[in-house]
Amino acid sequence: MSLQYAGPSTFYTELAEIPLPVSAEFIGCDVARVTYSIRDHDRNIKRYLTKTFDNQCTTSHDSSEVKAFKTSPSKSRQAILREVANSKRFVEIWAGTQLEASLDVSNYHQAFLTDDFLYSLSFSPSETSLLYTAEASLNTDDDPYFKFRYAPHFGDTSRAKKRPTIFIFSWTRSPEFTKANKQDSTLVAIPCQSTKTPILFAQATFATEDTVFATGHEYTIDGRLLGAKGCFNRPMGIWQLTFPKGSFCSPSASRLTPPNKSCRSPRVLYHDNQPIKLFWFSNPIGGPHASCVSLESRDLLTGINTTLVNTVFEPTPSNDFPGLYTEYNMPSSPFLRRADRIYIVLQSIWQSRTTVFFIDTQSGAIIDATTLGDGPLYSWTVHSTDNKSRFICSRSTPTTPWEVLLGSFDQNDTLEWRVLDKPTLSSKMKEALDNLTPSIIPITTRAPTESLLIQSKKASTSGGPKPVCVTIPHGGPHATSTTAFVPAVVALALEGYTLNLPNYTGSMGFGQTYIQKLLGNCGSMEVEDVAESVRELIRRGVSEEGRQVIMGGSHGGFIAAHLIGQHPTLFNAASLRNPVISAGELATGTDIPDWVYSEFGVTSTNSDSESNSNSFTSPPPIPMPPTSAPSQTTSLPTPPLPLMTPKAYNTLFTTSPIAHVDNITVPVLILIGEDDLRVFPGQGIGFYHAIKGRSGGVRNENATEDATEDATVTGDEMGTKKDKKKGIVEMLSFPGESHAIDGVEAARVSFEATRDWFKAFAEGC
Repeated sequence: MSLQYAGPSTFYTELAEIPLPVSAEFIGCDVARVTYSIRDHDRNIKRYLTKTFDNQCTTSHDSSEVKAFKTSPSKSRQAILREVANSKRFVEIWAGTQLEASLDVSNYHQAFLTDDFLYSLSFSPSETSLLYTAEASLNTDDDPYFKFRYAPHFGDTSRAKKRPTIFIFSWTRSPEFTKANKQDSTLVAIPCQSTKTPILFAQATFATEDTVFATGHEYTIDGRLLGAKGCFNRPMGIWQLTFPKGSFCSPSASRLTPPNKSCRSPRVLYHDNQPIKLFWFSNPIGGPHASCVSLESRDLLTGINTTLVNTVFEPTPSNDFPGLYTEYNMPSSPFLRRADRIYIVLQSIWQSRTTVFFIDTQSGAIIDATTLGDGPLYSWTVHSTDNKSRFICSRSTPTTPWEVLLGSFDQNDTLEWRVLDKPTLSSKMKEALDNLTPSIIPITTRAPTESLLIQSKKASTSGGPKPVCVTIPHGGPHATSTTAFVPAVVALALEGYTLNLPNYTGSMGFGQTYIQKLLGNCGSMEVEDVAESVRELIRRGVSEEGRQVIMGGSHGGFIAAHLIGQHPTLFNAASLRNPVISAGELATGTDIPDWVYSEFGVTSTNSDSESNSNSFTSPPPIPMPPTSAPSQTTSLPTPPLPLMTPKAYNTLFTTSPIAHVDNITVPVLILIGEDDLRVFPGQGIGFYHAIKGRSGGVRNENATEDATEDATVTGDEMGTKKDKKKGIVEMLSFPGESHAIDGVEAARVSFEATRDWFKAFAEGC
């Protein structure tokens, strides 16, 4: 039996096309603008629209030309980074409806960089300069080999990002209130720090006219840029760039954070228009790819650094706060003034949901503003504040799409919420969603593991067999399945399945101890956590044996592949997206090779040779912009990775799903992103052939179907039946898709293929 298309999913399409709020900012005293991402299935593209909220709501569809925009601190100007046809790029400064300054920067650099780990867009206090980040263009006329010289990049989804550079655009305002002349505009590139291991500056923000704070990304000593997406442990620090008065050339640079900490997302707090404190996130360099976040600060008057919120290793009965588990960055505007205190507002994972925290900028005391109580299982996202008393959030539950809210404090210091926007759903969709019930189930035998459960009210109370249960372990492994609304997950529930989303050991939001606990135990500890979550739901009568399937991507695919090999009778079918299958092979082909060594506890100390230090005296030369770099550095190079030895490879092989491939009897669907740099396609492709090669020859599908119709099967016959199931495997490969397989068409097809696979095999083949 092969994968057969059952037609489009109206549930998935309608849910996936619901606008998703992705950012917000206050653009006036009483005016907020929210940006939404929309999936357009007619054109197979992602589009953006903005809604402006004052006394009414105004909607506008953003041009695809606009790559980023920013409102100035005074709210009187807006910066736009624009890219038009034929890669023509412009920086524009608007004062209301007047174009105050504009510059064609096409010949100065390549693409604007607007991702989480490189993006910068900041006005100077005088609002006569703007800094942003772009990919540097290099003069290659004197090097015919340059086109082919290797230069490291920032990993999955970032193949073209190799030389991020801060650019500062300055202009002189026209006294006639007309557009500034070109001769009154300048553009200066701030190059990398010139050291043996260059520092690549990004995430920059003005503090004063001549002071900029930035994140400095570092190469390892062997010349790597480790993949950045989803990784909080990269070699990077917070730097201060100080410029000569009246010039943006040749700044001095000093690192403000220690070399053993990975620091990012600098945010400046002002008082009476003067910068007084700098805040940032930090994690240890190395170890787990994501972990409990520390919030740190620097007093800009005394130069003293302080840890405001430290790592929490384990919650206690008297204080169940598990620590900070934030997004990669703070909100661009995170400060909230309340009475005589100033707070940082952000969301953080707390077990299986995200909540809103107010963190006192003086004491570090934390207020949970959205405690769970007995209400809906909301997960929250903080988008922005007005730097006064208001802020914009969005929230959702597993069965309620995102809605946008304005939070504010009244004159009595009481927090009030006002819903600004909520999606419009068809009456059929409302009725379908109302039939779903989400809950959180503790897996007491594997504490603190817990599962997010989504089930049908009608199906759970009706007679007959229980609905098929789909278990969906998350990837990472240091991530979390939260109670946020996920269209593809909800659509699967609407197809009639019960969903089990376990947060196993290693998940974020339960304390640093449980993240560290998984290191060196991958392939066993989290696998058994997930297996036990299935058994727990069976014991509770939520689901039943023989009606179980599993799906997962990345490390979730690793767990799923392990389970169908280690527990071959637990599930009837599996769907795997870009799964990790053989960790030993992955180490030499992924953008995050350190992940393999850290997560599986493999170091140079357990190698075959004492000489396996893999130390290089210096990294290979890396081509950089030919300009003068900032002076002074306190950075230390990050050590190289250990070599892969036979002993290390054997350890990784035995803890990988490939070691259990001979036991797999269930039908397996594999989904591959052909441009995946995180888990390269050969992992899934190799698994496909390994399963197919163990089918024992060409299958007689009619004979298999006849066998399944026999109601009475002996033990020996059951073994034969299982053997006939061996080798049922299908693979879909998506050109141009990276690790997430998140393109509009690819995501839809992936969902429909998994749905169809489970329809065919969920009740046994």
